[in-house]
Amino acid sequence: VQLQASGGGLVQAGGSLRLSCEASGNIEGNNDMGWYRQGPGQERDLVASITSGGSTAYGDSVKDRFTISRENAKNTVYLQMDSLKPEDTGVYYCKFVDRRTRWNYWGRGTLVTVSS
Repeated sequence: VQLQASGGGLVQAGGSLRLSCEASGNIEGNNDMGWYRQGPGQERDLVASITSGGSTAYGDSVKDRFTISRENAKNTVYLQMDSLKPEDTGVYYCKFVDRRTRWNYWGRGTLVTVSS
């Protein structure tokens, strides 16, 4: 499975960005997709995840500001980020989990910078 993420960039605090991640290759129907963030000098933490059935989970710091969604027909996951804060700055990584094999796949990451 290969993951291609896009949509990162520079935005002012309070602004919005939308990230996209398309999965390609040997895609099993039962899978989870999500976004993780790694800030400067920090560990990679969950931002949001979504199952193929549409169940979602969010990190505490982004609840009520970020929305994850997906289009199964396109094997694509989206992350709508609103009310961005400087602490949202980091590299955002897309993750794909094959529930049958339990294999995890990671995208290369896309940089999001929020200026104050």
